Amino acid sequence: MPTRAIKAIFYTRFHHEKGTRVLHQVPAGSITPSLLEVSLDPPLFPFSSLTSYLIPTQQFCDRLLTFCSNHHRIIGYPVCIREGKYSRNEFIFNFAVVVGESERDWACYGEVVRKLGRLLRGLEEQGGVLSREEEVGDVWNDGVEKKMGWEGGSRVYALCEMVLEDLNNYAECMIPIDDSNTINLKLFPTRPPPPPIHTYHVPVLTLSLSSLSSPISSDLTLNRILPYINGVNSISRIASLADTDLSLTRRAVQHLVYYGCLVLLDVFSFGAIYAPTAEISGFVVDDDVKDECARYVQVPRFNIGADLKDKEQDKEKRFGSETNDPSSSSLASETTTSTDANTPAPDAHTIDHTTLITLYTSLRQGLPLKSWILQNLPALQGVDVRRLITFGIIKGFLYRVHKYAVATTSPLPPAPPTSLATSTANLHEDGSGTIKPGFALHRPSSTTLAHSHGVDWAGQQLSAAHPGPDDQGHTENALSLLKFLDGMHCFDEMCTELGLPEKVVEGKVRGLGDGLGVVLIQR
Repeated sequence: MPTRAIKAIFYTRFHHEKGTRVLHQVPAGSITPSLLEVSLDPPLFPFSSLTSYLIPTQQFCDRLLTFCSNHHRIIGYPVCIREGKYSRNEFIFNFAVVVGESERDWACYGEVVRKLGRLLRGLEEQGGVLSREEEVGDVWNDGVEKKMGWEGGSRVYALCEMVLEDLNNYAECMIPIDDSNTINLKLFPTRPPPPPIHTYHVPVLTLSLSSLSSPISSDLTLNRILPYINGVNSISRIASLADTDLSLTRRAVQHLVYYGCLVLLDVFSFGAIYAPTAEISGFVVDDDVKDECARYVQVPRFNIGADLKDKEQDKEKRFGSETNDPSSSSLASETTTSTDANTPAPDAHTIDHTTLITLYTSLRQGLPLKSWILQNLPALQGVDVRRLITFGIIKGFLYRVHKYAVATTSPLPPAPPTSLATSTANLHEDGSGTIKPGFALHRPSSTTLAHSHGVDWAGQQLSAAHPGPDDQGHTENALSLLKFLDGMHCFDEMCTELGLPEKVVEGKVRGLGDGLGVVLIQR
């Protein structure tokens, strides 16, 4: 949270004779000029012109009101208590907060003002905390000193002062009112709504669950899917492995995304295309990010020869009599020596910044990842390619080039099954598979022929009277693919929904090209 975001806090009341007055303000002179203290700064805004918004009509009471004046945003929650013990049978007050107009996350301060207004309403209804101060001290007189301590009588002023200091410094406060009442306030940052969660997304955790002292949630679905979130499994795969409902799994992942516990990536594929964004310049000049990347993508190396040597030494200790044979000892020494010679050192080499920059900038449009790996094999020694790509996407200087299928000719909507069966039955002869000629028939064009029962989606001739099982299956596959051919569904989504690999899906889509004019685009 930003520090010192609250410019002022003030408590205003409506008097049946004196009108709307500011009884307490922190700092002094920030809302109205103070007669007791000389303030070097003028008031933040003209109070007299905003009294109708601070103490509005009863229709606007008990509602959060925000308005801007003089480059400041005033957030108030006017409260009206209707009771016969007050003058004119009502007690109207407002506890307002002033922040900068340019403050983006001002909504969190609105929640604090709303809660504080409701708490003060309850305290006034229970024990008259606010009205009793007006009876004890002459707070309506501008010439009277009001800055009394918490025990001295002016609890409202002390409340304003403590709320301002604690929220600005610690973003929270706990203020005891009496033995049974305590005001607890906390600024919670307003988080943006999470993006749509698709089944082909791959969640990646941004925190270590092992470091948490208590379970992250009591949600059963969430606890079942957490062990399978490893940065490789898609949401559909996670739901299958955890044996959970897919809709509940998506909702649980959405909650984790909302609270910043994980980020969503695309399915990693060596046949995919990745390219740098304009943010790659920030990666080039930031040494800290490059150091973090080098630690993240480095493949750990293990000295297998040392492990074998330890095992042989254990064998010698346990079976000393057997290992004293010269032939066996020489064989063991030769095995250990040859293994040590072919094993790299236990400490892996450090990946330099130039190599990382070269690898990232060599990615481009039209270059599949597998071809890029073959071109950069020497530079990829000791580098985890999947982590290298994942790091770039998480940091925002890499993006995935998706593949889409678009049908350039929109098919006609199919006729209802009942009317289609009736019309076909009337056209067939008794006991034959031919169609009667009639005036209702017309010469089929290429467009109508492609969508009739006589031609499949790729333009191949089929039997209209007795379609075979293979033809029916092909038509069903074509219909299942038809909804993905609008250019809004990437191949990752198609593969996940159909449960087929990308090569098979691409082959099926290309088989529809002659009838629907399907083209593949990458963007």
